Amino acid sequence: MSYQIEDVNGCTKKLVFTFDNVDLTSQIEVALKDKQKSANLKGFRKGKAPISFVKKVYGAEAQNDALYRFVSEEFYKAIQEEDLRAIGYPAFGNTKYEEDQKVSFDATIEIFPVVTVKDYSKFSFTKGDETVTDKDFEDLKNQYLGPKAEMMEVTDEKAKLSNGMFAVFNFEGEKPDGTRPANMKAEEFLLEMGSGQFIPGFEEGMIGMKKGEKKTLELTFPADYHEEDLKSALVKFDVDLLEIKEKKTPELTDEMAKEFGFESVEDFNTKNKVRLETQKKREVQTKLQEEILKKLVEENNFDVPSTLIKQQKESVKEELGANLKQQGFDDSMLETYFSKWDDDVTQKAEFQVKSGLILDNLAKKYEIESSDADLDLKIEEMAAQSGMDKEQVANYYTSNENVKSNLMYAIREEKTFAKLITEMKVK
Repeated sequence: MSYQIEDVNGCTKKLVFTFDNVDLTSQIEVALKDKQKSANLKGFRKGKAPISFVKKVYGAEAQNDALYRFVSEEFYKAIQEEDLRAIGYPAFGNTKYEEDQKVSFDATIEIFPVVTVKDYSKFSFTKGDETVTDKDFEDLKNQYLGPKAEMMEVTDEKAKLSNGMFAVFNFEGEKPDGTRPANMKAEEFLLEMGSGQFIPGFEEGMIGMKKGEKKTLELTFPADYHEEDLKSALVKFDVDLLEIKEKKTPELTDEMAKEFGFESVEDFNTKNKVRLETQKKREVQTKLQEEILKKLVEENNFDVPSTLIKQQKESVKEELGANLKQQGFDDSMLETYFSKWDDDVTQKAEFQVKSGLILDNLAKKYEIESSDADLDLKIEEMAAQSGMDKEQVANYYTSNENVKSNLMYAIREEKTFAKLITEMKVK
């Protein structure tokens, strides 16, 4: 064997190669002929320069090409012989070539780690309550009816401002130096109490006010406030409550239910209760799975290939970036955000890689795979949950091979969890 293998860590190998009496003549000749075909040398038509002249010009380059080809071929032969599951590209180093005598080099490569999951039969978890409450259903109904709600003034002079109500008010702020900047005041401002739109203490200070009442709020800006001169600043806000308003949500009728895509109020209630039950079960199951994964990662420490972490980190940033853009972030803001929270993103990516490797190990242990029948059931479930036509959902998940592959992987993980839970203590 012309190489030795050194363990760098649990997922990195270094192969050190040494070859004696190596003759690269034939490989160099092949490289020179390749150069000859593309060479555009002065005094000769393209590809027609004599091989002796090509050798004078490109000899050293052809030798390097031949050496690189030899090094690559020997490396890939070795990892096949050793059955190493390589990740990414190797890092070659210390390459030496003594003409017609000796070639030596080393190659460092990351491999998939061998994961051995410790005994988990004594792990104990508590599964959340899957019961759908009346409030859950009312909240869902209000999501449908919310856009049809009307803002109505509260005419009762004795009414007091409380969370969920809307205040129409004038306000003006005063900084510690006594100045009252324009960006700290507004007229007829509409604010939902409890929305958290203003700095801490502002909305709380307005609770209990009546229409026509004036009040001065003494507050402290947060230490991490975005304006430097207001960080931790003690300020005063003069508040004049002009009106109190409430949103009046209409009653659900058969006609309105039809606007939402249902046949009647009864159909709306029946289908949405089923949808809520499915959603609640999934939320409870997801939370349980997260707790199990956290425990498994904590209990099973192993080296993770940096290549996989980098790849997963890009996926995390892509998904998170899409969500942040929906919230109004532009590219400059995203760059600042990811620079500030780089360590957190890296940790999240590493956790996802580790948990994925553990689940893959367990799926193989239980001999679990996802089938076309599993895919069909999942599509049916997703269609019922979203209210979309099954054919539409199926078309989306089967028309793109990558999307289908990701869903099949997710199904495999779900089946693995289902088996895993039966071997743990879950209350």
